[in-house]
Amino acid sequence: MPARPTPTRFAYLGPEGTFAEAALSRAVPATEGRRHPQPSVPAALAAVRSGDADAAVVPMENSVEGSVPATMDGLADGDPLVITQEVVLPVTMTLVARAGTALADVRSLASHPHALAQSARWIAEHLPQVAPLPTTSTAAAAAAVAAGEFDAAVCAPIAAERYGLATLVDDIADFPGAATRFVLVEPPGRLPEPTGNDKTSLVAVVGDRTGALLELLREFAVREISLTRIESRPTRERIGTYSFSLDCEGHVADRRVAEALAALHRVCDEMRFLGSYPRADGRTNRPVPPVAQDPAFADAESWLARVRGGAAS
Repeated sequence: MPARPTPTRFAYLGPEGTFAEAALSRAVPATEGRRHPQPSVPAALAAVRSGDADAAVVPMENSVEGSVPATMDGLADGDPLVITQEVVLPVTMTLVARAGTALADVRSLASHPHALAQSARWIAEHLPQVAPLPTTSTAAAAAAVAAGEFDAAVCAPIAAERYGLATLVDDIADFPGAATRFVLVEPPGRLPEPTGNDKTSLVAVVGDRTGALLELLREFAVREISLTRIESRPTRERIGTYSFSLDCEGHVADRRVAEALAALHRVCDEMRFLGSYPRADGRTNRPVPPVAQDPAFADAESWLARVRGGAAS
């Protein structure tokens, strides 16, 4: 397969000043390519599918609130897209308002639901009279404050700069060290080369039968493959039928991972490969036991070929 063209047009969850924009700047230098903010995760993914963008950066999961349903569902449905890179971004929640606003003046507050959840205790303690309202992104909340729609917003520091807002409190997060994992997605093509510290992502739909999930998990366990994430999502067809979104250690170019995916393809009702890419969460994949390394698989395949050919085993 020919090398994948280098993306030059990037969509991201906007507007300007979101954590997604900051994640994109980490993934791709700001001097490379054009950036196109989108109003929602589905819109960012649709821009890639339609050809209006070469790649998109969207949030995948947060260390406090878990996965982002819009991204999980958006990758599971529609034309296939693959993850080619991940970015783990430390998240600092800042309370901002228009210049001249004091904390005592705040009567309305807005932000993305994940940002509100990450600062819920602080808000309840310091702004007990305020009922926070959700917006599509932290930057959208900042833009609304600048437009006079709300008194204050919880957002990234970059948003305050972009929209000319004053910082009321620098860090209001309830959980210091919180981080959000973003993924860069592109149309299917040649995958990133294995680095030895990779992840593979996929979505699998198992039937409504006893032991279906165990069948899925067993294919990883018997090959000494560690799962780093697994969660269920409704297929929206009927109650009792679920898809499982999961990440595992390793690259599809590794024989044990490839064999596991092939086995899953046999036992699952549906399966979608979402990519193999370098791990960026600061952790190292567990050492692979000798029996699960590629040479062991090659040796087993050679032995089986000899047996099938009639040679003594």
